[in-house]
Amino acid sequence: DDTLYDNHPVIVRMERELLTWLQQTHPAVAHMEKADWLQVKKQVLQQSPDLKSDVTLWRLVQLKHGFLSVGYDEAQAQVAAEEGVQLALEWRSQFDVPQQSLDVLAELGEHIPLVAITNGNVDLDKIGLTPYFQCVLKAGPDGLAKPAADLFVKAQQFLDLPAENILHVGDHLTTDVHGAKLAGFAACWFNDMNK
Repeated sequence: DDTLYDNHPVIVRMERELLTWLQQTHPAVAHMEKADWLQVKKQVLQQSPDLKSDVTLWRLVQLKHGFLSVGYDEAQAQVAAEEGVQLALEWRSQFDVPQQSLDVLAELGEHIPLVAITNGNVDLDKIGLTPYFQCVLKAGPDGLAKPAADLFVKAQQFLDLPAENILHVGDHLTTDVHGAKLAGFAACWFNDMNK
């Protein structure tokens, strides 16, 4: 995410849109503000720590739990949560990747195979990144979130290369650099925030 584009404003906008939708469409949760939903998110993670490896499922469980807490029955909560997740995913993928990032991917792709490994849930088709990657691996559907080895191992299997011959470029020291090094990959930290 943040390796190819600035993810923060995208997430902030998506969260704002989702909260507006929740408050306007579901009067029973209209009183719940951002902090209330964040508390629900933390609670469901405490109850099910594995949710951290699937941000889409985590969002679904968060919304469902919030709806249940205001009196929705199981079926109503599930339907409302699923609708909220679908909208969040749409808003999550409404932005343009900078042309400079696309140019770099195109140049690299002419010389080496590219694999995307993400803990996020952006729709790569909608943001135009799918054609640049030979393989896309997402935490949740494809394994545990980075820094766990799952996605790195699958990338290595796809590339059919020794781990030490694979370079992982990422923006996060723990999930990307540490995770890649633990998997035996070479790692490059994309430090776009001068950290």
